[in-house]
Amino acid sequence: MSDLSGKVILVTGAAKRIGRGIALRLGQEGARVAVHYGDSIKDARKTAAECGGQIFQADLTSVEAIKQLFTDVENHYGRLDGLVCNAARFTAFDPLAITEADWDFIHDVNLKATFFCCQQGALLMQKTGGGRIVNISSLGGIVPWAEHTHYCASKAGVIMLTKALAKALAPNISVNSVAPGVIPFEGDPASRIEPMVRATPAKRAGTAEEIADAVVFFLKSSEFITGQVMAVDGGLSLR
Repeated sequence: MSDLSGKVILVTGAAKRIGRGIALRLGQEGARVAVHYGDSIKDARKTAAECGGQIFQADLTSVEAIKQLFTDVENHYGRLDGLVCNAARFTAFDPLAITEADWDFIHDVNLKATFFCCQQGALLMQKTGGGRIVNISSLGGIVPWAEHTHYCASKAGVIMLTKALAKALAPNISVNSVAPGVIPFEGDPASRIEPMVRATPAKRAGTAEEIADAVVFFLKSSEFITGQVMAVDGGLSLR
């Protein structure tokens, strides 16, 4: 898909933050953007208005809701050319204090929902010959963070899921991953952000627009590029 004009691309968790940045960039590229949201309807409407897209609500902790989301997208657009699995949750705990509920809260969206969105997206893409999937993983899936063991496990799972699906869905559907580094937004605690920025070789934080650049690269690239993970982190993952 060297040209995204007119292509139908679903972005999960597109109402705010990185997902919003991706949706806005896809709109600039001429794509028809399906803006998924969970609870943030006001933000979703704003994003959709700015990217020329359509909003779709779904609780990604429910597989049935995920299936309905893709049915709704198909009913509205008639096809799906690209999928960006961006929706995620993030919490911090001492690993010795993590409960089953804490674990499930993260994994139900970060890993389980990512898989079932990929599954349903691939089934829809196969109807028209193929497509592109980009999963947003994280620096935390590459580098271990002591207070985020459950989150790191989920994002490392997304990376391996990406590689396994790249094999399973070839040759007509490519599956790649973008792993963001420090991408701060309003409300993020400086105590967490500033030490990571100081450790980043680029000596600054990244932006949602820079993550969107990587997503667009994978969406436009040949199906010969698949199963890859691009860390967009200013060099922070280098050890």
